[in-house]
Amino acid sequence: MAVQPTQVLADRRAEFTALLQGDSPRRFLTSAWQHFVGEEYDPVRFATATVDFNRTWDWDWVKINPRAVYYSEAWGSVYDEFDYAGVVPRLVSAAITSVADLAKIVPLDPRTNPALAEHIASARLIREQLGDLALIQTVFSPLSVLLQLAGLPSYPGGEFVGSAAQFTRDDLLRTDPELAHAALAAIATTFADYVALLLAPVEHGGAGLDGIFYAVTGTASNGYFDKETFDAYSRPYDLQVLEAVGDGQVVLHTCRADSHPDWFTGYPVDALHWDQFLPGNPALAADLGVTVVGGVNNELFAVGADRTQVAAQLDATLAAPLSRPFLLAPSCTIPTPAEPDSLRRLRDAR
Repeated sequence: MAVQPTQVLADRRAEFTALLQGDSPRRFLTSAWQHFVGEEYDPVRFATATVDFNRTWDWDWVKINPRAVYYSEAWGSVYDEFDYAGVVPRLVSAAITSVADLAKIVPLDPRTNPALAEHIASARLIREQLGDLALIQTVFSPLSVLLQLAGLPSYPGGEFVGSAAQFTRDDLLRTDPELAHAALAAIATTFADYVALLLAPVEHGGAGLDGIFYAVTGTASNGYFDKETFDAYSRPYDLQVLEAVGDGQVVLHTCRADSHPDWFTGYPVDALHWDQFLPGNPALAADLGVTVVGGVNNELFAVGADRTQVAAQLDATLAAPLSRPFLLAPSCTIPTPAEPDSLRRLRDAR
């Protein structure tokens, strides 16, 4: 049964934009997202699952949450869609198996590339059915994607199930820096074109979305890369992709502990999203000059998790002394399945 909205809104898409500009009569707008394992490899089924989830919970805005590996599939990485480790399919073969393979990473046309065209199609279907809501598509940063292409984790301490990588992230970037930068530039050029198509009107061949959810994953987190390395291998390519958003909206996500949201205060973004409850991260009330996104640690939404922790973190978020409206959301993708009572508590907070 769908949750009934507590307030009828004339234009929730416009309200999302207004809130990100610091001009909203409401203190916050709420959303959550999860993976739809089993539905992710078909654009129609994926769009249907996304629409059903968002209609069921009546979220105020929508983060489209596609399969976590479509970015590297665009350049030829292969995954087993029938064998998932959690919410990530098992890697069958990586596009980059040696540093020399960096030369194979060239710009792609998102109109014809199967993985990217598929996600433009699914986004267009979601737009058709959720015309009253702001929609933002998830886009990983070029550095995150380069790691994924090599079967290397995008998070400190992470791993790719099925990966046979015989080199480290430092090997990948520093053995031949010229090749590494050329590959990052190719990914950034591709994603800039892809983002432009996502935001272009449907009648012009686009998906008609409102913006993007730009995830640097864990590349800025917990010492995975120091600031100097991050600025050299991520920042210029991040900015290239973000420039393509134009007048659209950007929510930037930096994941896990010690995730340095302050590294992105100079980026052209409208909102910053991090987990304010994890070690090394600032409180939600930190003055970062943009709209903030926060709520409850995503792992607390697992079935069987302590619901009192959800309530405590939600209460702490709502009590934060924020100087402008904010976006209320879990700290990252919620588990599949998620605890309905915890989602209801998040939803009813508005």
